[in-house]
Amino acid sequence: MNLFDRVALSLIGAATLTLIMTVVLVPLDRVTRAPDAEFLPPDAVPKVVSAEELRQERLRDKQPRYTTGALLQAFSKIGYDFHAVRTGERTVPRLFVTSLPRDMRQIRVAKQKKELFFKSVLPLVLHVNEQIRADRARLIAVRKMKVNDQKISAADQLWLAALADRYKADRDDLSELSRRADIIPPSLALAQAAEESGWGTSRFVIEGNALFGQWTVQGDKGIVPARRDADRFHKIKAFETLLDAVRAYARNLNTHRAYRKFRSARAGFRQEGTSLDGLALSSSLAKYSERGDEYVKSLRRLIQGNRLENLDRAKLSNKADLQGRQMPSANSAI
Repeated sequence: MNLFDRVALSLIGAATLTLIMTVVLVPLDRVTRAPDAEFLPPDAVPKVVSAEELRQERLRDKQPRYTTGALLQAFSKIGYDFHAVRTGERTVPRLFVTSLPRDMRQIRVAKQKKELFFKSVLPLVLHVNEQIRADRARLIAVRKMKVNDQKISAADQLWLAALADRYKADRDDLSELSRRADIIPPSLALAQAAEESGWGTSRFVIEGNALFGQWTVQGDKGIVPARRDADRFHKIKAFETLLDAVRAYARNLNTHRAYRKFRSARAGFRQEGTSLDGLALSSSLAKYSERGDEYVKSLRRLIQGNRLENLDRAKLSNKADLQGRQMPSANSAI
């Protein structure tokens, strides 16, 4: 046996001896290790989490942590005076609330709850109307060009096609498109939001920012009503923000065939050259609710009882006003 063989055997022997000593001195851990998990007994029924439940959990996680007290303080800090807005003495600050506080229902004084609700929703309605009004002004300009046989630029043609698609109208029927691309009177929008959301306290608005109780039957992007009939499959459409809900509400009134009477009545005001009247237009929305005429009566009581018709003339503050009053940035959000 040469030297190399003797060294190799010595190393193998040393390693073997080390392993034997380790087994003797260090007892083997016979406890089986497994990843962290919850093991159910044989007779247990595992919980199945649907995509809708996961979505609602994500929506709840995104809900703001501020309270009504914090929201009132924010409004006070920027000088948001609802009474002055309603009388036309002040404009509405561009402060857009993303979601209503969860403790809205804890406000016991009805007047305080109503005012906080209106102050939260009004800027959103005015902002959406501002965007619609800009599109409408451009549409009217293009319509005049077409009547006068003027050449319409390629950019305007593309924009017109996109607008017609958004409002589900024929791009060549500019008359019908003009009837659809129009604002919603703030008094009417606020009354419907209050009626449909229970002054911002309903489960639908808390969990899914569903201000207007819009139905959906597509996919799982909605909240199942607790008392839905067995033969119904609708859900209440959920939104990421309150602003998304207001945009969808305006699009719904401006496109759905159920609200053709509303659009026709609104066009009548335009033809007469008079300002839109939310109280008068509420009479054309009996089809918005299964309650029909009773729903219209509720809207009229809300508008008249809270003097909301004065808000049809409300306007958002401009950037100069914001800077002068040391308010947050023009498109700040809570």
